[in-house]
Amino acid sequence: MDAGSSMPRLNTRPIGRTSLRVSELGFGGNALGNLYSVIDEAAARDTVLAAHQSGVTYFDTAPMYGHGLSERRIGDVLRALPRDQIVLSTKVGRLLTRGRIKPHRPSIAEGGIFTGELPFLPRFDFSYDATIRSLEDSLQRLGMNRVDLLLIHDCDEWSQGSRYPEALATVERGALKALERLKAEGTISAFGAGVNRAEACERLMDIGDFDCFMLAGRYTLLEQGALDAFLPRCVREGVSIILAAPFNSGILATGALRIRSRVATAM
Repeated sequence: MDAGSSMPRLNTRPIGRTSLRVSELGFGGNALGNLYSVIDEAAARDTVLAAHQSGVTYFDTAPMYGHGLSERRIGDVLRALPRDQIVLSTKVGRLLTRGRIKPHRPSIAEGGIFTGELPFLPRFDFSYDATIRSLEDSLQRLGMNRVDLLLIHDCDEWSQGSRYPEALATVERGALKALERLKAEGTISAFGAGVNRAEACERLMDIGDFDCFMLAGRYTLLEQGALDAFLPRCVREGVSIILAAPFNSGILATGALRIRSRVATAM
């Protein structure tokens, strides 16, 4: 693969008020965790390479995606690229533990939406120590010595249910403090949160100085409620937005019936 200067590069935008810049179009690694259906290793590798060769320089993954599979696959490809050509983000908030012989099947909110995933179980933990450990575990799976951006994953009412107030309090005294330390010492360049509700982003903004938010499926052609209060607040406070699942998890690309059948199968 030619990784020379002749390769196309998409325009970039800054993350918050930091010096970190990401390509306007990024690569989301959820599907590489075998989301709803299995992707073979060759296809996974070729997909990441095709994105990079098309000019994408921002790649995102998470421990939840395939219970470590997405991080492993993305790391296997990105390690062969010049590190200064890519921006990499992963997430904290879940630790992966060894699965039992007959493991409990996680709910959709907990990460039970993958097939052929690695034999680990995701467990929510937003504490300080778990945040530090989560980063170290991710670096091992990625086979890399750093990531650029860390995101608190799924601290919202949809994912946490009745545990949401407790989870938010743990983020404030735990994960947020850890991310502030990691950024101050230069281990990461920026931090934020990836959630499914704009209201959850605002709750987090009330307790911390975030550089960005990854908002999944809540600012699209079908849903634009985030324009009412959240996005204007981000503009005022200099916080960047990364829009994930802009096609409403595929509904705008494949139709609602196909997506509904996949969810039913995953459940």
